[in-house]
Amino acid sequence: MCTVIIHVPQEPGAPTRLLAVRDEDPERAWDPLGPWWPETHPGVLGVRDARAGGAWLAADPADGRVAVILNRADVEVPDGAELFSRGHVVLDAVEGAPLDDPPRTHGFNLVEVDAARTRVTMWDGATVRTVDLGPGTHMIAHDDVDDPATARISAWRDAFGAPGDGERWWTPWLATLEGTTTLGPTDDRAIIRDNRPFGYPTLSLLVCAASVSADGAEVVYGELDEPGAWNSLQLR
Repeated sequence: MCTVIIHVPQEPGAPTRLLAVRDEDPERAWDPLGPWWPETHPGVLGVRDARAGGAWLAADPADGRVAVILNRADVEVPDGAELFSRGHVVLDAVEGAPLDDPPRTHGFNLVEVDAARTRVTMWDGATVRTVDLGPGTHMIAHDDVDDPATARISAWRDAFGAPGDGERWWTPWLATLEGTTTLGPTDDRAIIRDNRPFGYPTLSLLVCAASVSADGAEVVYGELDEPGAWNSLQLR
C-alpha cells in the first residue's frame, strides 16, 4: 500500500518530480538506494528487495529513467499459474523493456518516468491498462491514478501541489508529508501507514524523491527511524 506523488510539468523541458513512500513488511530485508546489479543492470541504482533480488524503485541516471512499483490486489489468479517477483518488472522497465503479456506476477501499479512522458501501467491479474499522465500533480496508491475513492488521495492530493525549486526541490513535499502525520498511521487517509489492522504486515519504511529531465535522473533516499512512525528526514 505504497504511495507515489508525481508532478508532470506544464513547461516543455522542465523536470518531472516524484515522491515515493514505501510500505513493506519490516521483516523482509531490503538494501538502500545503491548500484546493486552491476553485472545484469550496469549503471542502475535502486532500492533492492534482498529476498528476491528485484527493486521497489530503480533509476538509470544517465538515460534519465525512473520506475517504481506499488502492489495492487488481484481480481483473479489462474489456477496453477507460476508467478514471479514484481521487483524484476521495475528493473526491466527502467531499461525500457516491455512487460510480459500478460505479466506473470501478482497485481501492480507501475510508474515509469522519462524525459518524454510519465506513464502508469495497472495490472490486476486480469487486464493491463496504461495511462499517460498530463501536466499537474497526481497521486497513486493501491488502485487507480488520482482515484477519488482512495482516501489518502482525496484527502491530500491538492495539498501537495507543485514541488519546490532549486537543489532541494522536495522540501515542500516533505513538509506536506509531515503535515499528513497529524493523522494516526492506521487512519485510512494516512500516507505514513501501519497497515496491520487491515490484514497486511506492512508499515511505511522509507521515502525516495526523484527528478527526471533530458539531463538525466537523480534520486535521493531516507529511512524512517521506526516503521510506521514519522521523523524528520534528510534525503540524500
